[in-house]
Amino acid sequence: MTATPATATGGALVDWPARAAALADELAAAGKLASPAWRAAVQAVPRHLFVPRFYVRRDDRMHALAADDPATSRDWAEQVYTNTALVTKLGHDEPGGPPVYLSSSSTPGLITRMLETLDVHDGHRVLEIGTGTGWNAGLLCHRLGAASVFSVDIDPDLIETARARLAGLGYRPTLAVADGALGLAAHAPYDRLIATCSVPSIPWAWVEQVRVGGVILADLRAGLGAGNLVRLTRTAPDRAEGMFDAGYATFMQLRHTPGSSPVPFMRASADTPVSESATTLDPRTPWSNRVVWFLAALRIGRRYRLGYTRGDPRHGPEAVSIATADGSRAEIALAAGEHGAHAVRETGPARLWQHVEHAHRQWAAADQPDWPRLGLSVTPTQQTIYVDAPGNPLATLTTPAV
Repeated sequence: MTATPATATGGALVDWPARAAALADELAAAGKLASPAWRAAVQAVPRHLFVPRFYVRRDDRMHALAADDPATSRDWAEQVYTNTALVTKLGHDEPGGPPVYLSSSSTPGLITRMLETLDVHDGHRVLEIGTGTGWNAGLLCHRLGAASVFSVDIDPDLIETARARLAGLGYRPTLAVADGALGLAAHAPYDRLIATCSVPSIPWAWVEQVRVGGVILADLRAGLGAGNLVRLTRTAPDRAEGMFDAGYATFMQLRHTPGSSPVPFMRASADTPVSESATTLDPRTPWSNRVVWFLAALRIGRRYRLGYTRGDPRHGPEAVSIATADGSRAEIALAAGEHGAHAVRETGPARLWQHVEHAHRQWAAADQPDWPRLGLSVTPTQQTIYVDAPGNPLATLTTPAV
C-alpha cells in the first residue's frame, strides 16, 4: 500500500488501522496468525503508540527514528507496522564498546505465533515476563481483559511508560517492577506464563506460580544463537515438561538489574601459547547447525562472542572466531585444506572448539535430532534435555541461583 507519513504533531499516524490490517494479512499469509481472536487484537492494538521511537543500524551505527522528528518520521511510519523487531533501548556491554540491545518491540510474527502456541482461553490468567514496550500486554488485554493480565520488567522506566500507554487505550493490567526470574508470586497461580526474554534455565518460581496443567512458554538459551522456544506443561507439583518449537526464535536475555551488565573480556597477549589442530567439522556450525551449537554452548558457557576474522576484502573473512571472557579464543579456517580439514588455532585456558566437536558427537550419537524431537523436563533440582521422551536424556542444564 502507499504509505502516509506520520504527522509531526504528537507522532499521530492517521491511517494506522489500514497498516495494522495489512500487517495482520501479512502474518496470516506467512502462517503466523490463524486465530480470529488474535487477528482482531493485532488490528485493534496500535503498535505505533507503543513504539514512538526506535533504533536502526545504518553504516555500522545505530540511528534513532522517531514519530515526532520531522527528519525521520516518514521512515518511522514506513517501518513501525512491518513484521520486524524494533530496538527501543540501548546500552553498552563494556565502556566504549558497541551498543547492546536492552529492550525491543519483538517481531510481530513471532509474538502472534507464541500467543497462539500459548493456547489461552477465556478466563485464563496470564503472567508475562518482560513487559518491554507494553504492546504484547496490550494484545493480551484485548483478548482476555486487563484484569487477567500480569506483567513484570526489571526497568522502572519501561513499566512506567508501558503503564501510561496501556492506560491511554483503556487497559489497566497489573504491571510490576521485578526480577522476572522471581515471577510475580503475589498474584499466583496463573494459567499461562509467557516470557519475552531468554533464560539459561527455567526458573523454578515460574513452575511454582503456574497451576498444575498450566503452560509455560519461554526462550531457553544457553548463549548467543544457542537455544529455542520450549513449551512446558506443569504435569505435577514437582515437575514440568514439554517439547521445543519446530521454528526458531531469539529474545534478549533476562536481566536481573536495570541497564546493561558489563562483562569484561580478557585480551590474550601476543606471547600466549597457541595450540594448533585440524577439524573436519563445518566451522560455520554456530549458524548452520543450531542444535549442535546449543549443546556446545551448554559446555562453553553463556559469555562468549562469535564472529569472523577479517581477511582480504576481495575474498571475505578467513576464519570463524569464538572467544570467552576468560581470554580463551579459537579460530577455525573457513577454507578446507588437505582431506577436507580446517586448520584450528586456539589460545587461552580453554579449548573452545573441542566443546563444539564433543557436542557434534553427542548429537550424532542421538540420531541427529532437530528441535521438534528435543524436550525439556524441569524439577526443583534438575533440568534435562531429552530426545523424543523423558527417558532418553541428552544433556543436563546448569541451573544458576537467582
